[in-house]
Amino acid sequence: MEYQVTPESVEQFSTRYVALGDSFTEGLGDPDEQRPNGVRGWADRVAEQLALADSCLGYANLAIRGKKLRQVLAEQLDVALGLEPTVVTLYAGANDILRPSVDIDALMLEYNKAVAALRSQGASVLVFTGFDSGASKVFGATRGRTAIYNEFVRGIAADHGATVVDYWRFAEYQDWRLWGEDRMHMSTPGHINMARRVLSVMGHDLPEDSGVEVPELPELPQLSVAEQLRANAKWAKEFAAPWVVRRVTGRSSGDGLSPKYADLVSALELGSL
Repeated sequence: MEYQVTPESVEQFSTRYVALGDSFTEGLGDPDEQRPNGVRGWADRVAEQLALADSCLGYANLAIRGKKLRQVLAEQLDVALGLEPTVVTLYAGANDILRPSVDIDALMLEYNKAVAALRSQGASVLVFTGFDSGASKVFGATRGRTAIYNEFVRGIAADHGATVVDYWRFAEYQDWRLWGEDRMHMSTPGHINMARRVLSVMGHDLPEDSGVEVPELPELPQLSVAEQLRANAKWAKEFAAPWVVRRVTGRSSGDGLSPKYADLVSALELGSL
């Protein structure tokens, strides 16, 4: 997939924020039909807030759902470097960790090179640890892999002067009300909360009435055993089974999709969408 980058767009913005990754960064779980790919997400929200303090901030979001780490780097890294970013967020690898087998050591060698390339160009780079899925009966089996991945992320960040957004330690995400119906992606409140977390790590103070307030969460339903079984069966049919079929057939939820913002756009204008 080839993305078009125009030199004029780079020159237009003195601050350039480029978001790289998969569905987490694309914004799945935070629907907004007015936006490309029908989603908003934490990265858009971060860009909007940064633009309120810096009207010359340009924003590109190259993330596409379903992408594995090597795909993210192969398709997005050179484009990002061409945009001459001053700020980059990178989260990739979760889709690899969920596969039946994965060589995390080999993957992180490539991840390391990517972070080194971004830092060598002078960008401030924020990298993410993976979520602690220990409380999940379905995804808890991947907890050990994620812990290994996280140690690589922390070490690579330390080696290259990148900043860690430590998702693993964000205990509020053990509240499943911050997750969508598919139990794989954050809900709108989850994305809003992540935007606040990322802005905090960036040292960006949120003003009152910033528009990045986590809404009041609904009461957790008290389900009987039978109701819980029915809910699990519904989830398996609507979400888990299609996910497995895509894995078996080699298809991806991101097939045919383009990045939301493949070139720099004015982040100040996103909030008016």
